[in-house]
Amino acid sequence: METFLFTSESVNEGHPDKLCDQISDAVLDACLAQDPESKVACEACTKTNMVMVFGEITTKAVINYEEIVRDTCRAVGFVSDDVGLDADKCKVLVNIEDQSPDIAQGVHGHLTKRPEEIGAGDQGHMFGYATDETLELMPLSHVLATKLGARLTEARKDGTCPWLRPDGKTQVTVEYYNEGGAMVPVRVHTVLISAQHDKTVTNEEIAKDLTEHVIRPVIPDKYLDENTIFHLNPSGRFVIGGPHGDAGLTGRKIIVDTYGGWGAHGGGAFSGKDPTKVDRSGAYIVRQVAKSVVASGLSRRCLVQVSYAIGVPEPLSVFVDTYGTGKIPDKEILDIVKKNFDFRPGMISINLDLKRGGNRRFQNTAAYGHFGREDPDFTWEIVKPLRWENP
Repeated sequence: METFLFTSESVNEGHPDKLCDQISDAVLDACLAQDPESKVACEACTKTNMVMVFGEITTKAVINYEEIVRDTCRAVGFVSDDVGLDADKCKVLVNIEDQSPDIAQGVHGHLTKRPEEIGAGDQGHMFGYATDETLELMPLSHVLATKLGARLTEARKDGTCPWLRPDGKTQVTVEYYNEGGAMVPVRVHTVLISAQHDKTVTNEEIAKDLTEHVIRPVIPDKYLDENTIFHLNPSGRFVIGGPHGDAGLTGRKIIVDTYGGWGAHGGGAFSGKDPTKVDRSGAYIVRQVAKSVVASGLSRRCLVQVSYAIGVPEPLSVFVDTYGTGKIPDKEILDIVKKNFDFRPGMISINLDLKRGGNRRFQNTAAYGHFGREDPDFTWEIVKPLRWENP
């Protein structure tokens, strides 16, 4: 049996790029909570002692951007300069303008268009992916890397590992074999964790705690063996982290947000964008499509692409690839998909309930992945049963 190695990484909510994603989505939540028709394209950046929010927002909502920034930083754990940022003392810069009237006219028709007539907010192509290698119908390498990152945060916040600080990165290499186009995981080859820590803990304590309280609760024993390699804080020291250690920017972790390098990616980021931005809504609908195809038994693995032109409601193209695992030809699966899913941006917003913000609805997507999670707010994860005849 010929095998191969594939690696996926993830980053914690305290990584400076992920902090910016959460700030952008916190702004989106606040806008949609007061005005579901808000048009939001909010970016954030951060460096030592500074956070800036900027972009284009047209909304009837009354928003205190500085308060949102500080609350988000504080919730992540940035409460002093020692951990990388002080939510209460850092500089907060705001540079928000209205959406371009050229875009507004072409996309929304100044809100005179019906939902089915609303055009895409920009051109672009988006991909959705699903695989039967995990219960989440997500790649195992990505699932494990993401869950390790989430467990690091949990162990920090519940006091299990009090030496942990907000920043951190994880990476998992899985050994696979190809079974007629389907990916079958054999074992975990390598686990890499780089966790920000305080000055008092020793490297020996870090390795022991990460093994006992992070790795073992996340990675099933069946995937670990005597040959599994562990790199735990391999640099030897990770005290300076967060925005103090590295600059952060919204939208720089698009592979972490999606499928860990599996499938494909159109290049567009998600956070801080309302559903007229097909970078987000288009990627959500094709994830639902791919997941529904696999869950319905049409294939073991599925990639779906959709593409758009700015101001045009109907997609320019829809593509399905089952990597040779389809129970019927891909063309027939594509026909089933087109009969069961509406790819027009306005209808995606309605069918996936994407205009509803507040209660951290979108902020929760901004760390630990947009896909493969059990959360009623992640409406794109709901499987739509697809009818087909097994030949």
